[in-house]
Amino acid sequence: MYKKELYVFHEGKPKHAIVRNYRKDDFEGLIQIQQESFPPPFPSELWWNEEQLTNHITRFPEGALCVEVDGELVGSMTGLLVDFDPAHPSHTWSIMTDDGYIRNHQANGNTLYVVDICVKPAYRKADIGKLLMYSMYDVVTYLGIDRLLGGGRMPGYHKLADQLTPQQYVQAIVAGEVKDPVISFLLRCGRMPIALVENYLEDEESHHYGVLMEWKNPFKSF
Repeated sequence: MYKKELYVFHEGKPKHAIVRNYRKDDFEGLIQIQQESFPPPFPSELWWNEEQLTNHITRFPEGALCVEVDGELVGSMTGLLVDFDPAHPSHTWSIMTDDGYIRNHQANGNTLYVVDICVKPAYRKADIGKLLMYSMYDVVTYLGIDRLLGGGRMPGYHKLADQLTPQQYVQAIVAGEVKDPVISFLLRCGRMPIALVENYLEDEESHHYGVLMEWKNPFKSF
């Protein structure tokens, strides 16, 4: 199982943090993170539920990570293993993650697929999201699989959709001409865009597109 201790800087001060696998007694805190991150009118039925969380810790506990800061649960990240063929990248989040229930987890899969990453708003300037992402890279390396993969929303696109195609929007982000809250964050975490996927998820801000972005295991030959 995974455990890492370090300091993060929150409001200018170092705070003791632990990254570890989450467990059943964390469920209430994990749901609270979702509630704070996605308050009403976001539909509460889309927050994690206990069945989903139970599946995460029983089917693939290695891919169920959380961060505590001074004993407070402030962020989580969840993944599952899938077999991914880079020659056929198109898919939906719903199908790839089983709507977050991960009953399709493949123990011998070649790719760790990101189901979700979520950080309490009060801690988003403390680089908790990046800490979770790099911790999941540790899991990829430990398991000896090919990559971490996931689809990133592009929530800034709706503001420029009348000027740029989705492909041009992604190109502008990579060129440093446009900043997107999600895609720019993933680039800072070392993720590489490999495909633009239409109808990736229901997301009006992104015009329902997702940018498929990977991190390759540097110890694997490609």
